[in-house]
Amino acid sequence: AGVRSKFFMDLYVGGLYLENKSNNPQEIIEGDEPMAIRLHIISSLITSKKMENATREGFENATKGNTEPIRIQIEEFISVFKEKIEEDDIFDLIYLPGKGLEVYKNSELKSRIEGLDFKQALFGIWLCDKPAQKSLKKEMLGN
Repeated sequence: AGVRSKFFMDLYVGGLYLENKSNNPQEIIEGDEPMAIRLHIISSLITSKKMENATREGFENATKGNTEPIRIQIEEFISVFKEKIEEDDIFDLIYLPGKGLEVYKNSELKSRIEGLDFKQALFGIWLCDKPAQKSLKKEMLGN
């Protein structure tokens, strides 16, 4: 786990959960096995709009600008952020092979999105070559 910061302000804690420990980001991104990312909001500065914008940018980076094949899944995922986001909210992004990605907000299922390609892009937001934050990537990988 690690902290996502911007302009010296801590925004959220991001945790990566794997069945088998790995610090190989590409292996994790490509993996078709159960895994999860937890985002614990620790700042009241995070708004729905800021989360949406950051997520869109993350998908652009993770897919090297090729979001079109998963555009519908991205919109479905981002719809989860339309509700007001408050400090202490917890988002669990749980990938289950054959089922897809389950998105929980404060333990309540908000969406289920199919597709390994979508999961790969989503996990790439934090683990790709151009992650949301390099130090957060390193911490999530346990390095």
